Amino acid sequence: MLKEICPRITIACLLVLGGCSSQVHEANERYVLVASHTRIPYWQEAYAGLRRAGAELHVKVDMVGPERYDAKAEQEAFEEAVADKSSGILISPTDPNLMVSDIDSALQQGIPVVTIDSDAPKSKRPFFIGSDNYEAGRLGGQLLVKLLNGKGNVVMFTYPGQANMMDRRDGYQSVFENDSDIKVIQSVDIHGEAAVAYQAAKDLLASKQQVNAFVCLEAVACPEVGEAVKESNATGKVTIIAMDTDQRVLNWIQEGLVAATIAQKPYTMAYLGVKLLDDMHHQKQGSFDTNFKQDSSSPYPAAVYTGTFLVEKENLQSFMSQSQPKANPSPKP
Repeated sequence: MLKEICPRITIACLLVLGGCSSQVHEANERYVLVASHTRIPYWQEAYAGLRRAGAELHVKVDMVGPERYDAKAEQEAFEEAVADKSSGILISPTDPNLMVSDIDSALQQGIPVVTIDSDAPKSKRPFFIGSDNYEAGRLGGQLLVKLLNGKGNVVMFTYPGQANMMDRRDGYQSVFENDSDIKVIQSVDIHGEAAVAYQAAKDLLASKQQVNAFVCLEAVACPEVGEAVKESNATGKVTIIAMDTDQRVLNWIQEGLVAATIAQKPYTMAYLGVKLLDDMHHQKQGSFDTNFKQDSSSPYPAAVYTGTFLVEKENLQSFMSQSQPKANPSPKP
């Protein structure tokens, strides 16, 4: 039990005892979220949380990065944020290995950097904010075992090199290996392109290969996978477990085409991330160029998990009524 609540206690201490609300902010204080594929609904929801935190703290905030899935362009956006002397940076690394030296360099320059959504565990980032992605995978895996009665062939849609995708995959696999006769027969790298997911699903459905379920480990694939299943008249023949809450996925759940999706809290990740970066910027706990993960007296937890949950047809209306767009006061211009 203590292991589960420690991150929450630590974060509460940072926010309450650290005095975030009483900080004196500089006119040029600016916090940046760096991501890839910034136009998708997931990152727009995170941007709303970012803006809310900026408005409450009266600081500048911005989300930067490529509109398409592009690890190199994301790296360049991060480097620009460092060159601009940002007060703090949140990043969701598309390629965690590519970003290690850049994250460590920013920390050496005294710029606090926190990973959100996807981690770069080999870097010296103080901590990660986001979903427990392994447990998210287990959550989906347990539901799929139930829906398939413990037997079947699964195809996954993913980005193979991204840390959160690998953790989700491992979570699914841990359930399949221990509790079922379910096999992952193929992993499709969609390269950040919805059209790739659509075509792969169409080809699999047209082939003689037996596929009992499609599992999407990221947000982009399943709206198009659902389209492919519907066009192929395979509704009810293939079980689909999605990731995140794109409106088209919610529509597919309502129609019974998608069984469920695993919802995350990107708004919370970005909102909390800015609050904590602000605290780190003002209440420096020594050098950021430190291995906080192996420091028993670290002021930071290794990770802050914001939570995941299943959205199914039974709780869809309740979820949608609670997830109406939140009013965001404008951040400081």
